[in-house]
Amino acid sequence: MIDKKTIPFGSHNATLICDNVLTTTELVEGSVDLIVTSPPYNVDIQYNSNQDDLNYSEYLEFSLKWMTRCYSWLKEDGRFCLNVPLDKNKGGQQSVGADITYLAKQIGFKYHSTVIWNEGNISRRTAWGSWLSASAPFVIAPVELILILYKKDWKKTSGSKESDITRQEFMDWTNGLWTFNGESKKRIGHPAPFPVELPMRCVKLFSYVGDTILDPFAGSGTTLIAASRQKRNAIGIEVDKTYFQLAHQRILNTPEIFQTIMPMLEEESSEANCEPTYS
Repeated sequence: MIDKKTIPFGSHNATLICDNVLTTTELVEGSVDLIVTSPPYNVDIQYNSNQDDLNYSEYLEFSLKWMTRCYSWLKEDGRFCLNVPLDKNKGGQQSVGADITYLAKQIGFKYHSTVIWNEGNISRRTAWGSWLSASAPFVIAPVELILILYKKDWKKTSGSKESDITRQEFMDWTNGLWTFNGESKKRIGHPAPFPVELPMRCVKLFSYVGDTILDPFAGSGTTLIAASRQKRNAIGIEVDKTYFQLAHQRILNTPEIFQTIMPMLEEESSEANCEPTYS
């Protein structure tokens, strides 16, 4: 059984689904125009429900599974904006961005380009390798990637054909180096939030007004907020009850949204950790 609750806010929709991206049956294949997400990075971030310290082969296997589901949900001209690390050093150096790109292409995604997000957060650096020595220094770039992938056709033929991007935004954002700050964990209440600027740029640059935008790792709901503000239909999947409730509250506090909340009852999905808490 799925318990539904609809709360009116405006003329557009946000749907938050409490379920597991690997097992949910709530999405229709070929129904999504754009996916914008930032999956777990596997760098031992202390999430409530997700194990973020898999060995690297397990992490890649997990990535293959959830990206395969995303591929099935996209329309033929659907796009995929995937925020991942360039690389990682914790637990051994790994070329995360390159490996994820390879997996995506194995699934069937086609590669378009990569945006370099200059987050500028060098303060979180904790390892230098061989300090002041050529013995074994660590080179760490304070940037992340936004991989721009698509399903079959890069030229978008579906949708309203209505773009809402300005001339200056288009000129600035088609430059593949984006510089803006990350988001505060303390302010949002989530261990790995991304700033609303990131999904907002992706939504305006790669989708039309009225398109359907999906974030399969909704977290604190930032992608849904960005998409709804830009008059898109937003869908988010979140497996963790605490983050689901956090996203729910943030969306409730966003007045531009007409919202449908769809919490999956815990007993109906052994993979989910969510339950309805509405009065």
